[in-house]
Amino acid sequence: MKLRIIISLLVIVAAAAIFGVSCTKNGGGDTSSLYVPTSADATANATLQELTQGRALYISNCNACHQLFNPDNYTPTQWRSIVSTMGPRTSMSSSDIQLITKYLSRGN
Repeated sequence: MKLRIIISLLVIVAAAAIFGVSCTKNGGGDTSSLYVPTSADATANATLQELTQGRALYISNCNACHQLFNPDNYTPTQWRSIVSTMGPRTSMSSSDIQLITKYLSRGN
């Protein structure tokens, strides 16, 4: 499992190195399969509004460089690691990065 995480992170880092910090590639693709937060998803750490904003930011920013991954593909811990690696490579604010992290980890 740890090897899978390391390989996934290496792939993401390699993609970031190829495309650079300001990607112009449009990932395109269907976003309808991505989970849409509902009021039942709100947690002590994330409101429904934060989760919804995180989803919109994920689609508009992360999709610029690569395909979007379903939040269920990784655990909350794995997402925090992935986003902490990728976030600083973007021009997004730390608060936007935090909203994306909340969305991908489903508020956990």
